[in-house]
Amino acid sequence: MVAEPGSGAPEQQALFGWADTAQDTSPHQPFRDSPQARRMLDVREVYAERAALDSPRGQQIMARLPGVRVTEVDSHWNIPALHGNDGNIARWVRIKTEVLVLGVKHTLATRPNGRSADWIAPGPSNGCAMACAYCYVPRRKGFANPITLFTNIEAIVAHVRRHVRAQGPKTEPSQCDPRAWVYDIGENGDCSVDALVCDNTADLIAAFRSLPTAKASFATKFVNPDLLALDPQGRTRVRFSLMPPDDARLLDIRTSPIDERIGAAADFLDAGYEVHFNLSPVVLRPGWQRDWADLLTHLDDVLPDRVKEQAAAEVIMLTHNQALHEVNLGWHPRAEDMLWQPAAQEAKRSQNGALNVRYAQETKRHALNRIRELLAAHAPWLRVRYAF
Repeated sequence: MVAEPGSGAPEQQALFGWADTAQDTSPHQPFRDSPQARRMLDVREVYAERAALDSPRGQQIMARLPGVRVTEVDSHWNIPALHGNDGNIARWVRIKTEVLVLGVKHTLATRPNGRSADWIAPGPSNGCAMACAYCYVPRRKGFANPITLFTNIEAIVAHVRRHVRAQGPKTEPSQCDPRAWVYDIGENGDCSVDALVCDNTADLIAAFRSLPTAKASFATKFVNPDLLALDPQGRTRVRFSLMPPDDARLLDIRTSPIDERIGAAADFLDAGYEVHFNLSPVVLRPGWQRDWADLLTHLDDVLPDRVKEQAAAEVIMLTHNQALHEVNLGWHPRAEDMLWQPAAQEAKRSQNGALNVRYAQETKRHALNRIRELLAAHAPWLRVRYAF
């Protein structure tokens, strides 16, 4: 059901909340060809740079989209019909569903991180078909944020290989990993969703399979069973993002439900992934401590021991942004009732130079301490690898 603009409800609700389509369990049909995948991404229009269309990856993508209208653009960053058109706010989710952008990533740079990963690799995408209300990616884009896929994946993979080999073996453990250099490959997108469209994710996972001193890492809110067949051989870490289910229903629009993300953990571990969890974002509101305690208790109840024995968590407090707040007011104002709390928030300059807002320092410190206490009480096996 499509909501009227300004009604306070997002245009489309959570991805798997329908009863008229059953998942095809045939072993011969990829999930990306299923009704569920088409509900997530039903591309009707492509904006593309000419070089992207001419590339092998671009041709692979377009072969799966026969008859779709293509508009050539000079730059994937400068598309006035998308990024410069404030009339798109009311169509925020529909654009994510129906529009795809293809570009070439010209600047290939790996930069140090030291928090979630040792390094941030040049990502294969920017933007997402999901619509999490707090997402930091659209803050630079304006009024629309569909997936932009970069088609020069061979150059991205070659760059990462060179960088890994230049580091040599990791000689000192870090909070990222005791033995391997960890490369985040999905900083500005969701690799599980990208895999619905093309093989960029598969190519990166295959590359790290042959790099014994490093491992890939990406966070996801989407359970894509096709990834189970990619044989990562322990060289890719999947971080399933979790929050209390009521928060997710309001904030994580078009994502896999929390129970599905938790339920997928053992399958991904058995398929050769390392499986961690992102407790992210932690949003402070009445009852948040109770609901996080319930979530952690549920994790303890349902996860098998083999998942618990290798699991670790990142804890990330909410960071928000004035421009995104204003965009959200146009398509999902109910989310802003929870996210935008000026009395509890202060200005923050992020690592990338952006001016955002976060919980006041003392408020944040108390909240992080409380999360650690809840972990100790309800999921003591889940060590905190990174908290911010």
